[in-house]
Amino acid sequence: MPGPSVTFAFILATIYGVVFHLLVGGDVRRLALYLLAGWLGFALGHVFGVLLGVEMLRIGPLRTLSATAGAWIALLAARLISRPAHSR
Repeated sequence: MPGPSVTFAFILATIYGVVFHLLVGGDVRRLALYLLAGWLGFALGHVFGVLLGVEMLRIGPLRTLSATAGAWIALLAARLISRPAHSR
């Protein structure tokens, strides 16, 4: 069973993906892409926060600031990569 930090991280990353989908729109496939990007970006942001020693907005062992930044960077990257060719 995952601990409270992992559960909170999963919920927060999911919220970021859903909010991003609500802001930019798209179909169910895009929602799945944004959820995956949010989860992956959140995890990578947390790892970079640990490696770089980021202590701001730390909640327990979770590096919330760097994880949030990683999630939003990944979401923006997913949006740019998944845009149709005619709208670039």
